[in-house]
Order: sequence, then C-alpha cells, then structure tokens
Amino acid sequence: MNVPSLKPLALVAGIALALGACSQKPAETESATTPAAESAAATAEPAHIAFDINELDSAINVCSDLNGFVNAKWVAANPIPADKTRWGTFDVLREASLKTQHEIAEAAANSNAATGSIEQKVGALYKAGMDEAAIDALGAEPLKPELAKIDALKTSADVVAYLGDSFSRGVGSLFYFGAETDFKNSQRKIAYAFQGGLGLPTPDYYQKDEHAKIRDAYLAHIAKVLELAGVDAAAASKQAAAVLAFETALAKESLPPVELRNPENQYHFVSIADADKVTPHFEWGAFFKAQNADVTDGFSLSQPKFFAQMDKMLASTPVADWQAYLRFQYADKVSPYLSAPFQQEHFAFHKQTLNGQKENEPRWKRVLGAVNSELGMALGELYVAKAFPPEAKARAQELVDNVQAALKTHIESLDWMSDATKAKALEKWSTFLPKIGYPEKWRDWSGLSLGDGGFFADVMATTKFNYDYEIAKIGKPTDRKDWGMTPQTVNAYYNPTDNTINFPAAILQPPFFDAKADDALNYGGIGGVIGHEAIHGFDDQGSQFDAQGNNTNWWTDDDRKAFEARTDKLVAQFNAYEPLPGKHVNGQLTLGENIADLGGSAISLDALRAALAKDPAAASQKIDGYTPEQRFFLNWARIWRANMRDQRMEVMLNTDPHSPSQYRAIGAPSNLSAFADAFGCKDGDAMVRDSEKQVKIW
Repeated sequence: MNVPSLKPLALVAGIALALGACSQKPAETESATTPAAESAAATAEPAHIAFDINELDSAINVCSDLNGFVNAKWVAANPIPADKTRWGTFDVLREASLKTQHEIAEAAANSNAATGSIEQKVGALYKAGMDEAAIDALGAEPLKPELAKIDALKTSADVVAYLGDSFSRGVGSLFYFGAETDFKNSQRKIAYAFQGGLGLPTPDYYQKDEHAKIRDAYLAHIAKVLELAGVDAAAASKQAAAVLAFETALAKESLPPVELRNPENQYHFVSIADADKVTPHFEWGAFFKAQNADVTDGFSLSQPKFFAQMDKMLASTPVADWQAYLRFQYADKVSPYLSAPFQQEHFAFHKQTLNGQKENEPRWKRVLGAVNSELGMALGELYVAKAFPPEAKARAQELVDNVQAALKTHIESLDWMSDATKAKALEKWSTFLPKIGYPEKWRDWSGLSLGDGGFFADVMATTKFNYDYEIAKIGKPTDRKDWGMTPQTVNAYYNPTDNTINFPAAILQPPFFDAKADDALNYGGIGGVIGHEAIHGFDDQGSQFDAQGNNTNWWTDDDRKAFEARTDKLVAQFNAYEPLPGKHVNGQLTLGENIADLGGSAISLDALRAALAKDPAAASQKIDGYTPEQRFFLNWARIWRANMRDQRMEVMLNTDPHSPSQYRAIGAPSNLSAFADAFGCKDGDAMVRDSEKQVKIW
C-alpha cells in the first residue's frame, strides 16, 4: 500500500505517465554450398532490426502527420488489451519489465533464501499475495481491528487522536504527510502536510455537471464498499451520502491540478504555533509526536485553506459522518489486499468506470504491483542484477554527457536572455547530477519481518516500515543520491529541489536505447528523454529553483517576461489540440512537459549533429532510405506511440501534466525548422509552423 506521503507534490517531473532500420539488411549473396556453411546459416541469429520501416504508413504524408506516418499502422494492428486502458511503447516495455520481475518473484517465492534477505522478503510477499484461497477465506476479517477503532470514536477529539494514530501506522486518510526537501533551504528535509482526502480525480469531479454520472457511480461504489465491510445495506446507503458530502466539502477548498503546479501553492512554512492557529481543533505538536517526527522550528502547511476547512469540519461535522468517511477510506484503500469481492469492487469503479478498463489484470501482475509498492527497491536490486549490464550504464552516461554539452551551448546562444540570467542558468546547468540505472547504495531492509501473517498482514507491516523510513528523514540532510523511482520503472524524472536527472534501468532499452542501433535512433529516443529531463530544470516550474535547489528568483524581470511570452504561445498551441469531441488539452496544466519535449528534442538533435560531425561517413549514410536526422524524428515519434481508451483520456485531460502521446509526437517537431528541412516539408503543411507561430524557448 502506498505510504501516504507527498505523492501529489507536483514538482518531480517524469517523462511519462510514446522508419529506417538501424542497420541495413544484409546484401544478397550467392547461396552457400558446403554442409558446414548450410549448418552455420541455419543456426545464425536473425539480423538485428532496430527500426522496422514496414511499420511506416505510406498513405499518410509525414509532413501532414508525423505521428500517423510512424504509428498509425502499428496502433491499428495492436488494439488495447482488455486489461489495459492504453497500449503503446511505454506499455510494451512495462510488460517486458514485468516479465523479468515475474521471473524474479517466482524464483524468490520458491527458493530457500536466507531469512531476512531481500530475496526472502520479496518471495514471501509475492507468495502470500498469490495465495488466493487463504486471502478469500479471511473475507473482511482483516478490516475488523481498524474498523473497531473507528467505531469507538465518540468526540471530535477522538477523531483527532485517531488520525494521529492511523498515520503513525502508515494508513492515515484526509491529507498527505511526509518528508520533502525544504523549498527555501534545500540542504534539509522537513515535514509537509498536503491536501488530500478525495476519492475522485480532482475537485471539479465533485462540482461540475459534466461529472454527474461519475459522482453517481462513486456514490454506489462507496455504499458497496461499506456493505462489504459489514455495514447493512440501508445504513451503507445513508453513510455513502454522508461520505460524498464530506468529500465535496473538502473539494471546495482544495486546489485544482493547474494551481498545484505553482510552487507557491506547494510550500507554506509555518511554526507549530502558527499552524495551530489555522487548525485550533487539531494540535500539530501532538500529531508530530505520534509520528515520532522531528519537527522543531516548523513545517510546510502547504494549503492553509484546505486545512482550515478540515478544522471547520472537525468542529461542525457530526462524528458519525467522520466515522463513515474514515471507514470507507480505509476499506477502499486496502481493498486490493482483501478477498475477491473487495478486489472486484475496487476494479469495477477505479479501473472500469473511471478509466474504461475492460478486464482486471491477471493475479500475478496485481501482486507484483503490491511488491513494487511495498518492496520496490528490494525488487529493483534483484532486477538490476538480472537485467542491467554495466556496459549499458556506461553508454547511457556517454549520451547524458553529450546532451548536457548541447544544452550548455543552447543556453549560451539564447538571443532573448540577458548575460546576467544566462550566468545563473549556466550555474544551474553545472550542478546537474545525472543518476543512471540504479542507486549507488541500496536501501537496508533489516528490521522488516515477513512471511508469517498472510498477505494483508505483510502489506500492513511493510506499509508501517516504509512510513517510518520516510518520516525518519524529517530534520535530516537532503541526500541527492536518493532515488524516487525504482530501477524497474519505465520512466525518467527530474527533481528541482536536488537538481537531479534520473534514468531508471528499465527505460534504457529499445526503442529508447539500443546498443546495436546507430546514433540517430538513440538520440531520437533516450537522447530526447535525457534532454527532456534536463530541460525540466528550466521549465515553468524548474526555472523557479536555483542551482542549489532553492525556490528563489534568479531571473531579471525582463527575462522572465520574455520567457513567459514564449511559454504563453506554447500554452495556446496545446490548448488547440482536441483528442475527444469538445475536450481539449489543458496547455497550462501540461506546460512543463511540453516545454521539456520541445527543448529536449532540440538539444538532443544538436547532440546528434555534434556526434555526426566526428564521423562524416555516418553523417552521410542513409539507412533504409532515411538520413540520420529523419531517423531521429522517426524514433522521436515512435517512443510516443500509444492508443488510449476514451474514459482514460478524459481522466488524463483533467489530471495529468503530460499531453496525450499523439500530440507529444508532433508538438515539438512542428516547432523545429529542422523537421521541415529533414523531410522537405513546405509552408502550409500541417507539421510546419511559420516563423511567427514557432515556439523557441531553450
């Protein structure tokens, strides 16, 4: 179960939630005539194809639609599996990662690994999760101790005490609490309290008419979960209405995703005494004591209006309504670890109704999800040993260095930025810390014992263990070498408070990175990802943090205005995209990712050009009829290959800072003259923006 820490903190930016062959086909030769030659030919490995040009759709003009030209045939031939809400490049790689993880988990579950080793812990949790008969036999029994605590609440003070106790065990509801870097002093970790407590995707879902059907389905879901937890049908229906009203009241004072992207809305440092003035019915000192959290001079009460509303509800909302809310929140949160009826109801609303998923994933994938949630870095250590050779890390480091060098050149040559701001930008560039593949030091799991109490008990034990691990960071120095993603995750990210760019092992594989591929494909793939993450340091959010990771203004006023004039044009471009009838991309919500795509692809292309300048033969070589720059853009489009269910798309448009994949494939290239030059596109082609409409930032 995910630890209720700062998962919604909107600063850490990941790449995801996307054809000439890399080597020519062997030339035809005369047939071998000797038996030995025939035997060798029969056993030879097939030629490596890094890019299959047969996937390109010649019926679509690349200058009209790069995404369609590269991806339409593949998407048509590869429908979304019933247990998925989208299917594309990232999903194919995730399946490959899961296959490896599955092998590791199965082996660990059936091994005689030493008690206390990471193999034993991973194997124990996975084996317990796969024991469906034992889980189903327990029914709702595992809920009873927690529900008894909730049933015993009599007063508002009891509710406050319960909140402190439940958080200390890692199962708290209502808001998020955890350790994050201090926005104003990046050398230390402090406590953050962050708005939360909602079961629907955003505050708008509680208020806008367009989401009325989802609200009705959610109301029925709440009632069903309460019934499964032991509440009789009539009472469950009444309590469900109270829960929805409770969450609606919270939603009215909760900031929407666009506003949460502003660092000013994520950080509000206060003393404990001042926090208590915002919430006179909720004593923060007592809460921190219950968490064993080292909070002395203060913490971030990140959204004061939300916490004022929470306090108002502590004073005025009947305790019975608090009990209904806490009862549902707990039961819904732990449903995936309970018997089949709980699992099915969780799937029916969260996956099927909200996101359009047709079927639940097979049991082993869901259990692996729990292993990743609870023991992700332990599984990651085993994954790296099995699937990530040292030479892959070395080659990725070379690409990072080359893309970083191109970024430096871009900053130095900006014509819209003053020398004073450039100096600060270059200082920030010089302090980037790339992290590739996996942590230098693996996490210590000693003290966690698993394997005796069954799946639910093991999940609760790891939840408590992980929560304590995170809370112990409060008051400690920031560790820039700490990782926020596991090696087996197919993604990458930038963190502005420690100024790191991070590339887990699982993304360092084709089509992003292919050791047998030519430079064009690698720079169009992982090079673009590297550039994307580096540019996050200079997007609308990252640009508000300095070289040390502090939230401070290092810009002149004129430079900031010039930057925002350019980003406003990018917002307008993406606002115009309409993936569903009447539903557009939110250019403001997705601005950071769109800036990163635009700048990242541009600097990676220049890094490719620098590499080709050292190898004139490669620079002039066509592979399957395509030049290096053409193949760069073809692979850029291929990494965004994807199809998505309409329901999932609607949730994405409301919540996700990433634009839909089809627009990521075309958005950046349509702003780059290099794309038009590479393919001979003309003015008036859909993929060609005239000079006034092109956006050039970094």
